[in-house]
Amino acid sequence: MNFPGFFVVLSEIITKFAQSAIPIAVFTMGKELNRLKVVLAEKRRTNKWLAQQLGKDPATVSKWCTNTAQPSLETLSEIAMSLEVDVKDLLQSSIRKLDY
Repeated sequence: MNFPGFFVVLSEIITKFAQSAIPIAVFTMGKELNRLKVVLAEKRRTNKWLAQQLGKDPATVSKWCTNTAQPSLETLSEIAMSLEVDVKDLLQSSIRKLDY
């Protein structure tokens, strides 16, 4: 395989894609699916407090806050009740606004 040629072609494809008139949103699995860290800050609560409320290991809550792992739907509901928010407030919107 001719690597320099491959990268030239790849560069051309990327350039054409970037110049296309069709906006495309790319979603990465596991990337910022929840807003737990933001909501905890808004409510002036800590990871440790939430872990105590749920009976969970603080390391687990930390993983949720960094979006390294995600809580189950059942746990998400418990989190919402503990923080007195709607479950949807804990999730990133699935609707992305794209600039045209």
